Formats: sequence, C-alpha cells, structure tokens
Amino acid sequence: MASSNTARLFFRQTPRQDVIKPFLLADIGEGTRECQIIQWFVQPGARVEQFDKLCEVQSDKTASDITSPFDGVIKKLYYEADDMALVGKPLLDIDIQSDISPEDEALIEGSGGKNVDVPQKEAQQPKSPEQEAPSTEREEVRGPLSKTKYHDKGLATPAVRHLVKELNVKVEDIEGSGKDGRVLKEDVHRHVSQGSQLSVQEQVAKDVKKSLTPVQTGMFKAMTRSLTIPHFLYSSTVDTGNLNRFRVKINGTREASHKLTPLPFILKAISLAMAHHPLLNAWLDTSDPKKPELSYKAAHDFGIAVDTPSGLLVPVIRNVESQSVASIAEQIKVISGKAREGKLGAKDLQGPTFSVSNIGSIGGGVVAPIIVEPQVAIVGVGRARAVPGFDEQGNVVRKEEMVLSWSADHRVVDGAECARCAERVNWYLQNMEAWVLEMK
Repeated sequence: MASSNTARLFFRQTPRQDVIKPFLLADIGEGTRECQIIQWFVQPGARVEQFDKLCEVQSDKTASDITSPFDGVIKKLYYEADDMALVGKPLLDIDIQSDISPEDEALIEGSGGKNVDVPQKEAQQPKSPEQEAPSTEREEVRGPLSKTKYHDKGLATPAVRHLVKELNVKVEDIEGSGKDGRVLKEDVHRHVSQGSQLSVQEQVAKDVKKSLTPVQTGMFKAMTRSLTIPHFLYSSTVDTGNLNRFRVKINGTREASHKLTPLPFILKAISLAMAHHPLLNAWLDTSDPKKPELSYKAAHDFGIAVDTPSGLLVPVIRNVESQSVASIAEQIKVISGKAREGKLGAKDLQGPTFSVSNIGSIGGGVVAPIIVEPQVAIVGVGRARAVPGFDEQGNVVRKEEMVLSWSADHRVVDGAECARCAERVNWYLQNMEAWVLEMK
C-alpha cells in the first residue's frame, strides 16, 4: 500500500523557560531580621499587577505593606498569618509575566543566582507522576485569570490577634471599629461580652504560654541593654497654676480639636533648659569600652512614649528647639494618631536625642523612667492634680501641681547637673512670661 511507504513527520515543541520564582522578603530597615505576617492580601491562583499589595508585615517597631514588583500569578505562600517570616528567605512563589529589571532580579534570585533556602515547614514534597506535566503542555493557551480581590475583614495587630487566640474567638467574626475596619482590643472584649464562647472560669483555670509580639520583642531587647546603665533618679514638683491659667486663656480662642495640653509646653520648656544644659541632650557611644565618646546633639529630637494597641511605641518630634508650642502640639497630635493606627514608618522612630514619658495621662505621680541607649536622660510626667497649699500670708489655698521624674546616666551626668536642668524646666513652666526673653 502507498501509505506504508509514506514518511511520517514528527514536530517537537520547544518548552518555554520556567519563570516561577521565589520572591524573597527584603530588608525593611532598622536591621530587622524577621517580621510577623499580619495578613495576606493574595492567595495561590490570584493574578497580581506591579505595585499590588501582597501582604502586611509587622516588625518590632512598625507595620508595612509588601507590594509586588512584577505582573504575574501567585503560585504558593510560604507562611500563614501570624507566622514569623525571615528577611532574605522566600515569601511566596510567583509566575512572572512581565519584564524583570536587574534590581528586581535580586528579589527572586538571591545572591548571584544561588539556591534559596526554603522555610523548613514549607519544604515541597516530591510530585507524583500524575502531578508532573510535560513541558510542552505548559504552552497550552488558557483564558486570562481574573484578579482576586480581598477585603480587610479581620484586619488586626499581632497583639489583638494573640488576644483573639487566648479568648478562642475568630477575628473574622468581630466587627472592627478602627481605621479601615481594623479590630481593636475594645472590639474583642465587646464581642466576648455579647456572646463569649469561653466562660471567665475557663480562662482563669488554665495557664497560657505565648510568644512575645514584635513590639514586645523590641522592648525586651532595649530594656535588657538598659540594665547596664546606672540610673540617677531625681523628682521635682511643679506648680502648674500659671501654666493652666495661660492654657485656659489660649484655648478659649481655639477649636475643641486644637486645644493645647500641658505636654507641648513641657517639651518646649525642656528644650529651652537644654540650651543651658546640653549634656542631657547628648548620645553616649560605648562601642569601644576603652574610649567611650559623648556626642552633643544640635537638634532637639524628642521621643514621646505612646500607648498603642500593639504596645508602647516612641515616635520622635523633630527640632523642638526651632518650633513654636502650637507647632509642637500639632506634631504630637499627628504622630500619636499614626502610632495608634499602626501607620508609623521607620523614620518616625529613628534617632531620638531625649525621651519624654507622659505616664500622667494614665495615672500616677512619681515614676522611675528607664533610659534607652545611646540617650543619657529621660523624664516622666506625672498626673496633674489639685492640692492644698499656703499663699504668702500663710493662708490655705488651692494649688495645681505635677511631678516631673528624671533619670540620667550616672556614668556621664552627675546629680547636680541633672537637678539644675530639672529646676530650670520648673522655673520656665511656673513663669510663662520669661519665655519671651529666650524664644527664637
């Protein structure tokens, strides 16, 4: 038959290059080596475009969004929410469908194209023959994948997520009252009180072990280093009557949202005093124990402690020495809001030259604040209160006062210098008219 002599032609299809690559978690600053996955915005199979949000991560100081530098399709996630992700290790696998710049190449190839270590818990299992597909089949034309959208249901900080786990409730079931629907601690307690799945007796009956949150871990490391600092403590009482009368007069002309608290006046008074006592605005470098050095800082960059749902954060008010009280008050309002919403960036927390802990906003009088290196001093502000006192004629009168508690590094600051600075601050706060002579 003619057909038996007919030559059969075989065509071979060239397989395309595999472009499924692991995307590495880049360094997010401040020397952070690991961070916690707060939530994923994508899941395997989702199509993403360049700059789309992939996940939100929490370091020991701030929360950040990780975005995609490529167009492509998500193939695999190496971590679940609440897991600790390591910097430089794979975060997810992505089927890249766009051109790759040399800068982006580093995010997927690691160092020089070497093999990237995969987190142990996500090590891939060998595929069965049924799962293995010929390379030619990868060329099959498929319809476009629709981009998967995710909402912010269940958005919460690690501290809140740990509370949710402790109370054995689901964060997705809780209506969040924070920004963008973020679940706060108050929302969790309200949800439990309305229909708790665990009784109070069951919660008390058993011990609970849990890892430190990123913020707690950062505080643990900083406070451990602070144990090496010999603290000199000094407290003094300030008569705030003159200051409060001045505030009442000024606030009478301002809107309710812009009324002045004592804190910006305290920061400005400290800055004026440090012009005469610059040692308390210095950094101590002990990297070489044999030759420690003091660096006197020109700028007065004051860190203010803020109580947030994630824990204690200390954002920085820059250049207090060149700002007015009104400008300082506005900065405090803005940066405190960012701290409570978890929106602080790394720059907001860097390089304070001196710290102020306004513990009086919660309660208490005399405190013993802890210095954080390389700073050499810190002050704690106690709660303002009315007390009985004596006027110049010896009559009992009503007085208003607060306690300022100072701590100084006794290796470089002697007690007399700390006391002189503290008393100068008191004098400024008790004699508001004197500021006119020194304000720039």
